[in-house]
Amino acid sequence: MQPDFDTESPLHYWARKSPNCFALSTQARRYSWQQLEQAVLRCVATLQQQGIAAGDVVTCVARNSAELVFIYLACMEIGAVCAITMPQPRASLQSKLATLYAKDEIARVWFGNGAQPYRLSNIQLIDFDEASSDTVVGYRADGLASIIFTSGSTGAPKAVAHTHQQHLASAQGLLERFSFTAQDTWLLSLPMYHVSGLAIIYRWLLAGAGLKVGSGELTADIQGVTHASLVATQLSRLLATEASLTLSHVLLGGSHVPLALSQQAAQQGIETWLGYGMTEAASTVTAKQIDAQYSAGRVLPRRQIELRNGRIFIAGDTLASGYYQQGELTPIVDPQGWFDSKDLGGWLDNQELVIKGRADNQFISGGENIHCEEIEQAINSHSDVQLALVVAVQDAEFGARPIAFIDTSVAIEKLDLSVWLAERLVKFKHPSHYFALPQSLQTGGIKVSRSELKAWVSANTDFTVI
Repeated sequence: MQPDFDTESPLHYWARKSPNCFALSTQARRYSWQQLEQAVLRCVATLQQQGIAAGDVVTCVARNSAELVFIYLACMEIGAVCAITMPQPRASLQSKLATLYAKDEIARVWFGNGAQPYRLSNIQLIDFDEASSDTVVGYRADGLASIIFTSGSTGAPKAVAHTHQQHLASAQGLLERFSFTAQDTWLLSLPMYHVSGLAIIYRWLLAGAGLKVGSGELTADIQGVTHASLVATQLSRLLATEASLTLSHVLLGGSHVPLALSQQAAQQGIETWLGYGMTEAASTVTAKQIDAQYSAGRVLPRRQIELRNGRIFIAGDTLASGYYQQGELTPIVDPQGWFDSKDLGGWLDNQELVIKGRADNQFISGGENIHCEEIEQAINSHSDVQLALVVAVQDAEFGARPIAFIDTSVAIEKLDLSVWLAERLVKFKHPSHYFALPQSLQTGGIKVSRSELKAWVSANTDFTVI
């Protein structure tokens, strides 16, 4: 039976029900649920001493750390809203803060290790120290919990606001299909400033399981954990080390997962799963255990999908409350409760969803419809390619042609991609040019912004981007 978190926070629930059970490990120590509660309440006191109250927005500019987890849980106890974003240039951060706070409002910002504490106007830096605190009753399951910015892959990042209920609904639906119990431990392997990383937090809280906050060195961090969210190249490198792994389940992201990799993992007792999701839907919407059938899997419980002329619309309990702008929420759904994902897809006979690409990443070349993602998938299947991104540019003869940007450890010409693609794509879908992916766009996040890549092409080449 699932715990009831409508009136009691997950942290308090597990500290009461399983006080001495393992909850969290960091580089410094291990915490039981009771010990974790005590540490979080010290963080609560630190925030309250600086005037943080229910409904306030606390912005964390940070990569994963134990402190970031503590602050997020402390905001949960207070009833504050935790906005998480990556360390970034000053102008980008100022733009996000302008979305979160009104001009006359003090922006409460915590900079984690490795984040540059810029001198910005109206900023109060939040210090993290130790203090004592009584139990705080500010948690509301239906209150706003998080603000996560979209990747901005197709435009300006949007501030997506979810409640705890919506995050927990996402976790519950996945864990009805994907086994994760109180005896397991999930590695916090994705950044919390992406919804896929924050989703790990809620799966951990829902299951009352273990969470490991590592150092960022995957080969060391993976030791002792049963579950991890990885990309295919990370899993491939782990298996290549032939190290003894305690992994039992891996949720894979990224554009291509070779069946051979899944089979290799299965030989070591590791189930590999993939899915389809987005920030607005609190991460995963469809999922499946990887098999020979290429798809994104079936719709998870507490979500619905409807196709309208091939365009994917999503409904259900995991959808965000809205886009956040200086204390106001703009709904993301239509009057009937459907969210336009702007993705294109189709159904297989077994009710599995196939993702064809973004509607705004489709273009016409010589009268033929082409999806950038289809080309990227074919290039990404090359063993020496870490990442491929395709954009469309104007062409005098065909109207538009695709060009590709490649992240690879070998020289691009040695990939012989024209030969590689000959067996995978019709000729008119082959890129006309191949370039190295600019290092300046590789920020260490899950996604490279397609809009930033288009801007780079416009600024640094003679191509006209469509």
